[in-house]
Amino acid sequence: MARKVKIALPQLRVEVSPEANLRRTLAAFDEAAAHGAQIICTQELFRSFYFCQSENHDHFQLAETIPGPATEALSAWAGKNEIVVIASLFERRAPGVFHNTAVVIDADGQLAGRYRKMHIPDDPLYYEKFYFTPGDLGFPVFQTRLGRLGVLVCWDQWFPEAARLSALAGAEILFYPTAIGWHPAEKPAWGAKQLQAWETIQRGHAIANGLYVAAVNRVGHEKLAGDGIEFWGHSFVADPYGELIAEAGTNEEILYAACDLEEVERARTHWPFLRDRRVSAYDGLSRRVLD
Repeated sequence: MARKVKIALPQLRVEVSPEANLRRTLAAFDEAAAHGAQIICTQELFRSFYFCQSENHDHFQLAETIPGPATEALSAWAGKNEIVVIASLFERRAPGVFHNTAVVIDADGQLAGRYRKMHIPDDPLYYEKFYFTPGDLGFPVFQTRLGRLGVLVCWDQWFPEAARLSALAGAEILFYPTAIGWHPAEKPAWGAKQLQAWETIQRGHAIANGLYVAAVNRVGHEKLAGDGIEFWGHSFVADPYGELIAEAGTNEEILYAACDLEEVERARTHWPFLRDRRVSAYDGLSRRVLD
């Protein structure tokens, strides 16, 4: 029998208030539930503006513990509606130790686990190394009522090793909560190429690993420093052959996609990339460069 699940990706603008953003996100969840969603994933750091545009110690006040108020609210909602929830949060682990963390809440409202973002960027207006300690949990995959889910976060999108390890651990759908956009001054010259590259590499992960990829991005122009960032939206879902089965635009919307998880096994059987890996030949991947 087919194992079909309907996923929902709310791409939303954000407000100043974390509480307001949580309310708006839960309202989007309600709408998604009414449309039959079974798995819902938030965009990256959905409770606040993208604060990493500057290095400001005041922004650490946005962090929260896990479990904490946000996970309690999300867990209550997930259990009530029997829907799997993936949510991206600014985790306060200990004094001076913070992570960019995604939690997975199963359809019974129980916390299935967390993933801490492994690859931390440091670019103009993306000063994440100031805020986030790199993840220390590896690339876990979460067994939920609706399937085996992998979760990576934004900058992780560019690293095939992360997607591969998630696939080897059994991921059937790989979710990427995201906050990526254009520097307004660069958009005319580079905007189309940047968006195309972002989409292409993730579709490649779907093909190379025989799984579904679901990327959910922010929208709107957020200006906390310089010219700010114009988040480009374009949330999408690609199937195990890299075909786009759903794609959003640049405005607020909830993107829906039906994923047949039996297609994962079919793809991996007919395109046996995982079978034909030459594991003994890849020692160099554990080195920074090959001299």
